[in-house]
Formats: sequence, C-alpha cells, structure tokens
Amino acid sequence: MPSSSFRDLRVWQEAMRLTGEIYKGTSGFPKHEIYGLSQQMRRAAVSIPSNIAEGKGHHSDKEFVHFLFHARGSLLELETQLMIAKELQYLSKAEADRQLALAEGVGRALSGLINSLRVRAA
Repeated sequence: MPSSSFRDLRVWQEAMRLTGEIYKGTSGFPKHEIYGLSQQMRRAAVSIPSNIAEGKGHHSDKEFVHFLFHARGSLLELETQLMIAKELQYLSKAEADRQLALAEGVGRALSGLINSLRVRAA
C-alpha cells in the first residue's frame, strides 16, 4: 500500500457515507430506542471507518488486515441491526434496503482490500 492517507481509500469513503446514512435513518427511531438499537447501530457504523483508518495507520499489511477484519465484523453486526430495524418497522422497507445495499457495497470493498493485502503479504 502506498503511503496515502486512509481518506484516499474508497472503502473508507463508502463506510463514511454509510455511517452518515445510519445516523440519518436512526434519527427517526422511537424515543424509547435512543439508548437501544439506535445507539448500537450508530456505534457499529462508526466502528467501520474507524477501524479502517486505525489499521491504515499501522506499519504492516498484516496489522492492517487485522483491523479490516474488525471493520467487517462491525459491518455484519450493522447489517443484522438493519434487518431488525426493518422487521420492527423503524425503517421503511425502501430505506432499510437502500442502507443494506450500501452496507453490501462496503462489504465487497472490504473483502477486495483484504484479499489484495493478503496476496501481497504471501
């Protein structure tokens, strides 16, 4: 990986976009969810670009991949929470499906970056 900034990574940019959408989407959740599902979704979403950035700051591809796996774990957690929010009708089907599609895009980008770094390290 060249010494570019984490801000230059497409996967980080997509994760930031997803995080913004999660914040917007959860703002309409019922008040009783302010410390429940809404907060969990926001934390999982924030964890994705944060882990990408933290991993990029490490000095080896192996360490970077470790943080990318953490980001992927948070992404899978968020996808599950989106499905719960959809089931509870806290998000409309259209909004949940749109956010899930964004999450899937981030997942594909994460997998691609992980695979490229693992091949390079081999």
